[in-house]
Amino acid sequence: MRTLSAVCVAGIGLLFSPLGIEPNTATAGDEKPHVAFVTNGIASFWVIAEKGAKDAAEKFDVQLDVRMPPKGVADQKRMVEELLTRRVQGIAISPIDAVNQTAFLKTVAKKTRLITQDSDAPNSNRLCYVGMDNYEAGRMCGQLVKKALPDGGSVIIFVGRLGQDNAKHRRQGVIDELLDRSNDSKRYDKPGQVLRGDKYEILDTRTDDFDFAKAKSLAQDSIVKYPKLSCMVGLFAYNPPILLEALKSAGKLKSIKVIGFDEEDGTLKGIQDGDVAGTIVQNPYKYGYESVRILNSLVKGDDAVLPKDGFVNIPARSITKDNVDAFWAELKKLTGKN
Repeated sequence: MRTLSAVCVAGIGLLFSPLGIEPNTATAGDEKPHVAFVTNGIASFWVIAEKGAKDAAEKFDVQLDVRMPPKGVADQKRMVEELLTRRVQGIAISPIDAVNQTAFLKTVAKKTRLITQDSDAPNSNRLCYVGMDNYEAGRMCGQLVKKALPDGGSVIIFVGRLGQDNAKHRRQGVIDELLDRSNDSKRYDKPGQVLRGDKYEILDTRTDDFDFAKAKSLAQDSIVKYPKLSCMVGLFAYNPPILLEALKSAGKLKSIKVIGFDEEDGTLKGIQDGDVAGTIVQNPYKYGYESVRILNSLVKGDDAVLPKDGFVNIPARSITKDNVDAFWAELKKLTGKN
């Protein structure tokens, strides 16, 4: 992920190239910069990011549109096209399928200032990526599995979709850590095969495409199909609470370990209760805040806000029973929750 390279520079050149369509610029007077924040779905994670984006919009006096596509790539594309007709001056997007959306995103980058957040599309001519190194975060998740199962065991990974750059790298990081491989974020083990190491085996990767009912069904099926299953790893925010529901219904809450990702309330409560061994958290609030801050500066002509390597690194953190109370209190303060 740190090879996100200098497409930042190339993106700037293309963005203002005579061959492209010059984007809107803020005008003098009282007109506010107009930017958009586009998610890859609807989840509690994005509610936190939206709060960060709105706080930045208020601080920097920016007109902000937030879009959360409920139905995948086509829905996200439609929303972006609608934003372009509104002549937004910048878009921060979390691409759903980086590879297959690259051509479309290049078109978007010709029409407005484009950055990616949460999940990258490094070949899209975006100006920068705001987020974390998902491969390293995946390895951190694998370390939580090792801590929960020091003698080894069998693992199933649950995730919304693997077309997203973040999901693909996150999953690979977990696998490489459990199999004690060297670091290689370009490595990719295709789903559908059992992967075995000296102490751990990854039985399967199950995708639900943001369908919560399907996610629960996949978890329930896995519990039945693999009676010796040791650990369930949920890589998207909604996965761990759904895994807990399935385990509770099956009476397996104490016999199968759960490792999570992100800071869903149910996941944090599970850590407090001892039902979740730990979770790797991002900082969605800062994703939203930094995206709007950067776009605001770009609209006002300040390209110095862009990092030289095109990567605004917001590191992941590991949350366990030792630090969950302090983390949750901090999160509630940021989001204004009681």
